[in-house]
Amino acid sequence: MNALKKVLRQQNFQSIYQETVRNFSASSARKMRLVQYKLKNQQGVQHLGAQLSIGGDIVDISAVDSSIPNTMVKFLREGPGMYDKAKRIVAAGKSITHLADVDLLSPITKPDKVVCVGLNYSGHCEEQKISPPSEPMFFSKFSSVIIGPNDNVVIPPITNSVDWEVELAVIIGKQAKCIRKDQVQDHIFGYTVAQDISARDWQKSRNNGQFLLGKSMDTFCPLGPAIVTKNKVNPSDLAIKSWVNGVLKQDGNTSELVFKIEFLVSYLSQIVTLYPGDVLLTGTPAGVEFLKSGDLLESEIEGIGRLQNNIV
Repeated sequence: MNALKKVLRQQNFQSIYQETVRNFSASSARKMRLVQYKLKNQQGVQHLGAQLSIGGDIVDISAVDSSIPNTMVKFLREGPGMYDKAKRIVAAGKSITHLADVDLLSPITKPDKVVCVGLNYSGHCEEQKISPPSEPMFFSKFSSVIIGPNDNVVIPPITNSVDWEVELAVIIGKQAKCIRKDQVQDHIFGYTVAQDISARDWQKSRNNGQFLLGKSMDTFCPLGPAIVTKNKVNPSDLAIKSWVNGVLKQDGNTSELVFKIEFLVSYLSQIVTLYPGDVLLTGTPAGVEFLKSGDLLESEIEGIGRLQNNIV
């Protein structure tokens, strides 16, 4: 009798476990965290995967179905059919890779463009003793300066005024041109954490006051650790923080945005066509200071994850 009870308990546990996995997989498929990575024992091969949770294991979606590209930009440009395939693979719960066995890359690389917005948090304007702008202040970074969530930020010898700005980044999922604010969500795929690293001396007193070079030095755009799909977080109410050497420096909320995401994307689309994979950094809260070699910069947004970049 005791043996029978033990078997029944094991069967009941297994049934509960399987049901939990099914429910978890279904939920994960609806709200995904997409990552790019390489296996530590296969450094030359890039994979596209879906992370089951923050800091969790990864479903290798590009390995399960060879028709799914292994880069995020190609995945997004293929259209919603690829996303549907990925959801089915995640729901099946196969081809799981442990996070400890991978090196996370930036969740998106080589987008058509990286566009940034300056002075878009009320607190950041206050700390600079200026009024919020009457219209968005856009500038760009070269997409080649994107690095991953754990990569080093390199301070080049030509600057001595490098600072940080943690930002929510919007990832475009569908081509957008001259769209209205109420159409914007249909064109957004998801969100990730970004750092807008800047060489302020080059931004303000070199290059005739143009932002591009001061914003586009190599390694000056950490992204990651994942792209969360737009239905996974509320971008209008997310805690956004940064630490340097363990000391909290920025502690804000995306509710402080001067110009909201729908306005920014619609405004920008009147000027330039936005393509799948394009990245829009939406501004930073108060608490910006300068970095030095040897610092550890950590950047976190609620529900998305954390970057950890050493400064060298």
